[in-house]
Amino acid sequence: MRKLLALGLIIPLAACGYGRQVQNDEYYDDSRRARVQGRLTGSDGILLLGTDRSSPQAAQDGGALGVNAYLWRATLDTLSFLPLTSADPFGGVIITDWYSPPSTPGERFRATAYILGRQLRSDGVRVTVFRQEQRGGNWVDAPVAQSTNTDLENQVLARARELRSQTASR
Repeated sequence: MRKLLALGLIIPLAACGYGRQVQNDEYYDDSRRARVQGRLTGSDGILLLGTDRSSPQAAQDGGALGVNAYLWRATLDTLSFLPLTSADPFGGVIITDWYSPPSTPGERFRATAYILGRQLRSDGVRVTVFRQEQRGGNWVDAPVAQSTNTDLENQVLARARELRSQTASR
């Protein structure tokens, strides 16, 4: 029984040594590297995921982010009064931490913003604000007016249009 167990362990270990042989550098075909658009450094700057900024579609989409760059920057600017917890430019999600205004220490706010696409459109951003009130030493969820979310979304869109017009005038 022990011999079978030992044999069962030796055969897989021995098989690990037999695999595809790695070729030397002289045999390596480097032509694939030359076809990659955008280099980490170079005249076109740093590019993410091989995005070519010289194409008209890349300019319209706002660069190499996974979402529209104007909406992304505008959302960060608009929510800058809240402490940032997480920001994912490829998924288009910005999450803030709780913030308690000095004028009302018994309530606090946080926001989550979603950039929904690569185009600068009025339905391209969604902001959700959460509010809590302090009652008896505990934080309790409180309602937020729907107009608060809409107002923040409109501020983001206005800032995004401003950023786009500043870029276009250069």
